[in-house]
This record gives sequence, structure tokens and C-alpha cells, in this order.
Amino acid sequence: MTTDTVARARAWLEADPDPATREELSALLERVAAGDAEAAADLGDRFAGRLEFGTAGLRGALGAGPNRMNRAVVMRAAAGIAAWLHGRGGAGHVVVGYDARHRSADFARDSAAVLTGAGHRVSLLPGPLPTPVLAFAVRDLGADAGIMVTASHNPPQDNGYKVYVGGDRDDAGAQIVAPTDIEISAAIDEVGPLSALPLGTGWTVLGREAVDRYLRAVTALVPPGPRELSVVYTAMHGVGGAVLVEAMERAGFPAPERVAAQFDPDPDFPTVAFPNPEEPGALDLALAAAAEAGADLVVANDPDADRLALALPGRGPLTGDEVGGLLAEYVLDHTTGDDRVVAASIVSSSLLGKIARERGVHYEETLTGFKWLARAGAPGSRRVFAYEEALGYCLGGDGGRPVADKDGISAALAAAALAAAAKADGRTLADLLDDQARRYGLHLSDQLSVRVTDLSLIDTAMRRLRAEPPAAFGPLKVAGIDDFAAGHAGLPPTDALRFRLEGGARGRVTLRPSGTEPKLKAYAEIVMDVEGEVAATRAQGSALLAELMASVALVVRG
Repeated sequence: MTTDTVARARAWLEADPDPATREELSALLERVAAGDAEAAADLGDRFAGRLEFGTAGLRGALGAGPNRMNRAVVMRAAAGIAAWLHGRGGAGHVVVGYDARHRSADFARDSAAVLTGAGHRVSLLPGPLPTPVLAFAVRDLGADAGIMVTASHNPPQDNGYKVYVGGDRDDAGAQIVAPTDIEISAAIDEVGPLSALPLGTGWTVLGREAVDRYLRAVTALVPPGPRELSVVYTAMHGVGGAVLVEAMERAGFPAPERVAAQFDPDPDFPTVAFPNPEEPGALDLALAAAAEAGADLVVANDPDADRLALALPGRGPLTGDEVGGLLAEYVLDHTTGDDRVVAASIVSSSLLGKIARERGVHYEETLTGFKWLARAGAPGSRRVFAYEEALGYCLGGDGGRPVADKDGISAALAAAALAAAAKADGRTLADLLDDQARRYGLHLSDQLSVRVTDLSLIDTAMRRLRAEPPAAFGPLKVAGIDDFAAGHAGLPPTDALRFRLEGGARGRVTLRPSGTEPKLKAYAEIVMDVEGEVAATRAQGSALLAELMASVALVVRG
């Protein structure tokens, strides 16, 4: 522990506006002074740098210091956004939303105070609400920008800060992309002492109408049709519960049965090891409730309700790619026109491209993240559907799309409508998946994540795989490699590799570092023609995919 680190920590302590983090840092400094090695390492990490503002905004563990999420870091970020807005044309209008995580409401109010103090008009959402409500409000109110305080499905000790562009532009209501992130980051660097920031109090707290307008917009995406469906729903301790239930009822569905232990917001997420519906075991309570109730469908949101997970009693969770294929056909069945655009990310299934070609609509592949998916297609085109395999879906209709971001509420409505229509015909979503397999080939996908404590290990692994690419993954030979580092197929550069596979089945493996967590992620897909029973092909494909994933794990870990 250097004296410089301790000096910077004491300077931070003097300027920290939050009594809670001042107390926390004071106690940590006392432990350091007493020779506590663990405390010294903790302090060193907190002051090793600062949370970097990028296209994902800010995200990190709560706590004192520039490398943590806290009121001081948030106020500086808000001041940077305020300066950036002034540089784009003067005083603007910013909508601020927040979820129910620890400190989210505080961070939202601090942002409102800094922005109004800087001369901007601020509209604060009326309480902890889903991220898509904020994304909708930016477009609906014609705001110049939006801020959402959330860490989505990160662990309970984290929080985050997402920024949305607004104004009179084609991508209004979408998450920021470069160079906006660079401009805001530079503006944050120029912020002076927090004590010199003028703080305002004149922001507006929006009323219930903000939620009503969102609900009217998303329920309009689901036209009349069968509505008899038994649903079990879990909010995963997040903020989606009340909004999802009301959306279902407004759309004409019976009220879903709630997983009571997970319905109310709880920032500690006590019933799950990790509050992400993708994680093994996260849907166990919901599946148990569905089996007991004889329900048709399990619906789950992540904590900020911008993602959707589905599961079928007796079959288990559907993959994000399976849901993406089903929702794509639902949307295309209920929209018209040759100006429609659908999109998927480079790590998602190749199925959507085949659906688009058969339907005669434009398909685009984008980099990962809805900041890119929301901008797919030429300006002015009608983006009716976009998805990524990580349970994110964005739906539009003939009247446009209400949310230019992933939305777990509107996606849940479309999934329920599709399941209810299938039930009316004596079928299930599993039957619809088999129909797709017969038409387009059976597409099976899986992924794995290798979490590291040393980020340099990810760079080392990617360099190794570029220098010495594998000749095969399990039984499938590598037929070609797409390196996205310098850009590929018109996409911006990104650190990703795609291995195209053949031999017994077609397929691909895509590798990339996570953009929000210390992980190296691998995504695999195999495609098999169905010549007999789908069940037999699925069993054969599942065994092949398991063998492929075992090989991927060995290759990735070196």
C-alpha cells in the first residue's frame, strides 16, 4: 500500500457527499493503518483507477472510491452529461429512471439535482420501474436524453448507469454508441470539485400517466386473438412484476400466477444465487409452481425487466435463440410491408436470417448489444424485430416500435399471444419449435462463460486463438474463420472470432470477451436437416452439441 493511495483516499473522503460511504471509507482506512493486508488490497483496488464510462455507461460494485459505484461517481457522471448536452445546443430535457437496487433512488435523485442545477429540465419517473419504461419515455416525451440507474441482472452488490440518446433523430430512445460515449467520458474528466456543482431542486416527478402510456403502446403490439392461457410468472425480485401483470390483464389475458417469493422488489435477491433467468436454477421456483398448477407457460423477467425468459412445464427453459425464432415469426405474421427489418447479433442463431429470406424482409447481423440492434437497417426503415440470444427482444408493429431497446414486457405479451393461439389449436410452443425445425433445419445452440480475476488472461486467450486456431471443435472441422477485430462484413471492429464448422452437421463457434463482466464467452450453434422425426434429430443434435461444447471448453481454457 503506497502513501499516495492513502493520500488520495483521504482526499476522496473529504469531498465525499455521502455519509454512508464516508463512514465505510473511514473504517477501511483505519484497518489499513492497523496493518490489515486485506483492507490494503481493497483500498488499492478502489483507487487503482476510475469506473470507465463507455457505451454501457457505468457499472460496478457499490462502495466508496473512484473505482466503485457511489454518489460522488454518479454526480460527476451527471455533470459530464449536463456539459455534453450544453455542447450539443444548450439546455435540454432529460428523463431519469431507476430500478429497486441498493442506492438506485439516491443515484437518480442526485442525477436530477446535478442536471437541474446545470440548467436542464428533468423528468423523474414516479418510482422504481422497468428499464423499457424509461426507454419508451425518452421517445414519448421527445426528450434530449435519458438516464436509467440499473445494473440489470448483475449481483446484488452492483449498480450501474445507462444513457439513452433522444431528440429528433432516427435512433431516439436507443442506448448511446461511439463517439457519444467518448464525448461524455471526456466531459466527465473535465468536471471540477463536487462542492462547486450547483444543485437544483426543480425537477418534475412524472405521474402514473407515464406508465399508462407505455402500457397502451406495448399492448397495441398484440392484436386480438385467443387469450386462454395459464401462466406462472416470476419477477426475479425485480421491478417488472406490477407492470407485467397489468400489461397481461390489459391485453386480455388471465392474471398470471405469481411466484410470491420472487414477486416484490428486493435488492438482495434472496432466493437466487445470481438474479439472471439464464442461470441454472434461477427458474426452479417458477417451474415448481407451474408443475403444481398445471400451467401452460412460465414467464420470467430479469430484475429490470428488459429481458424475457420462457419455460415449458415438463420441458424446461427455452433458449434465447428458440424464443427469438418464435417471436420473429409471430411479429412477421402480424406486420406487413417490404420496408420491414429484422436483426440479430453475431452471437445469436443463424435461424432468423433464414426466416427473413423466406418472408422477403431485410435481415441484418449486428455486433452484440441493443445499442447496435436498435440501429439495424437504413434510416427510416421499419425495425419490427431484433433479438440477441441473451434473452433480449425488441418488438415493433405496423405503427412502429414503442421501445428502441430490449423489452421483456412487450416480448412477454407476444409470447403469451403465440402460446394462447397454439393452445387454441391443441398445440404448444414445443410443437411450433418442431415446425420450425422441419422448415428451416434444427438449430441448436449453447454457450459457456469462463470467468477470470485477471483480465489479461482474456487478451492472452484471444491472441492464442488467433495465432494458433484449432483445426476442429470435437467432431466438427473448422472450415473457415471470421475475425471481427478489423471489422467484418461491414461491421465496426470488435474483439470476436467466429469459427465456421462442418462435418456431420453445419455449425459455428463464436468467441468474444464480455462487455460488462470479466468473462470470455463462447457461443456454439449446430444446424441439422430433419429427415425423419424431429425428436430423433433433436436427440442426436443434443448429443453432438454436448460433445462440441466439451471441446469448446477445452480450447477456450487452453
